[in-house]
Amino acid sequence: MHLVLVGLSHHTAPVEVREQIGISRSMVPAALDKLAKDGCDDAVLLSTCNRTEVYAVAADPLSMGERIVSCLAEYRGVSRDDIDASLYVRTDADAARHLFRVAAGLDSLVVGEPEILGQVKDAYKVASEERGTGSVINRLFHGAFAIGKRVRTDTGLAEGAVSLSYAARTLARKIFGDLGSLHMVVFGAGEMARLSALHFHQHVASLTIATRRQDRAEALAGEVHGRVANWESRLEALANADILVSATGATDQVLSGEDMRRVLATRRRRPMFVVDLAVPRDVAPEVASIEEVFLYNIDDLRGIVEENLARRKDAVEKAERLVNDEVTAWHGWLRSRAAIPTVVALRSRFERVRQAELERLAPKIAGLGPDARARVDEITRLMIEKLLLTPTEQLKAIDDHETMDAYSSALRRLFALDDDSTAEGERAGAASRQSEPSQ
Repeated sequence: MHLVLVGLSHHTAPVEVREQIGISRSMVPAALDKLAKDGCDDAVLLSTCNRTEVYAVAADPLSMGERIVSCLAEYRGVSRDDIDASLYVRTDADAARHLFRVAAGLDSLVVGEPEILGQVKDAYKVASEERGTGSVINRLFHGAFAIGKRVRTDTGLAEGAVSLSYAARTLARKIFGDLGSLHMVVFGAGEMARLSALHFHQHVASLTIATRRQDRAEALAGEVHGRVANWESRLEALANADILVSATGATDQVLSGEDMRRVLATRRRRPMFVVDLAVPRDVAPEVASIEEVFLYNIDDLRGIVEENLARRKDAVEKAERLVNDEVTAWHGWLRSRAAIPTVVALRSRFERVRQAELERLAPKIAGLGPDARARVDEITRLMIEKLLLTPTEQLKAIDDHETMDAYSSALRRLFALDDDSTAEGERAGAASRQSEPSQ
């Protein structure tokens, strides 16, 4: 079996494309069901403001990749022509390396940002609870969790401007200088909105939360010592605002150009800094053309990303080495799995030969005492183990699937492993794979 990754991200697609294919958390179970109906029943769907990716297990990675792309396009109602140029397809070690880099924050818009690891964990949790996940996906994602945690613990990658919300505050400082006299409004109360409020609240004069969920708004306002505005009165809340960060999960825009013009008509002449961290975008692009408004979306933060990357070059290099080590370990495990059926069948064949020979020689060793007969049994068993040790290790160490298939086929033919007499060994191998615990 192969690991397959199909996706697009801020590296390959502008926000206009990402918002077309993006899948909100509430939509993920239905999307997983559709993937399963299209033949992809062991998959994890990771969709954030910066990426939409499907990780799956398949015998034929090329065919599975095509099915995943078509499924996503159909589910979101977009044309393949609109997204094909932005997509990437990766398999096995390359796919694992990509996920490990994502979990470590190395592939993020702001390198080192911590939110992504929680999003990876949540994507895996939804998939495992909704449809269940197999041993390959389990091992892959637990490896991603481990490397994400280790990178944050063992490197300085998470120091400094490590999130989009932190980068937004950095940009606000460049525009306004001191933020201490400014008033801020946050649309939304999800994780991105919460992080933005946490990064700003100690640096601004006041902070107001507006969202459709009053309970969530009150909880976040209590956390940052802010105020709550009803969602219907969000435009009135902007009348005195200097900064707006919008990070809702809405599928439609929550602030139009006309909305902004009405807001500006009620306030004294002064600039407003607007950061749209949502995908799909919360703020109409035309707002950028309105005088006195500085509108930035997540793609506009790339300059800060590049500065951040330059400052943390050493940490990035160390993190990449840690990721490579984890990829090597995971890929070695995946390769060894391909050899399991043949290894199990081979050992079963040798064990049956050993038992048959002991039975044939039983009359000749009948005079031996119990201890001696047990010793003969142990010696013959150890001989079999030693004879099979090297071929087993060599088979598991093969790098590519074509060579693995060729060697496995040769062993099966040489030792007649596909005969009816080996069926029990092969069934044992299948049972072993099915009962393999999550890693």
